[in-house]
Amino acid sequence: MLVTLIALSWLVGVAYAIGGVAKLAGVGVMRKDAEHFGFSYRLYRLIGALELLGGIGVAAGLLLKPIGLAAAAGLALLMAGAVVAHVRAKDPVGKTAPAAVCGLLCIAIIVLHALSLVD
Repeated sequence: MLVTLIALSWLVGVAYAIGGVAKLAGVGVMRKDAEHFGFSYRLYRLIGALELLGGIGVAAGLLLKPIGLAAAAGLALLMAGAVVAHVRAKDPVGKTAPAAVCGLLCIAIIVLHALSLVD
């Protein structure tokens, strides 16, 4: 179970860090996504900052569980918001699924942390 937690924390941490940096850097597709969702680019950059910090926090959670738990919970909530944004934009399931899956992976990290506290 520990190996799963480590692998999942690193995978999720890196994925969110990359996505967050792309939003902060103003990559063209990210600007188009912000417009598609009706968000100002400033708000989208804030989301990117939260993703970057959340990704770092999830990875750091391997050493400091409270930080990992808080980061995973925050990212799960952020992904719930992303799913809502996709649904409101009438995006197909294929565009909505990544946010849902990433949110579920964050919940899995929370569960794995909780189970590791029992050991």
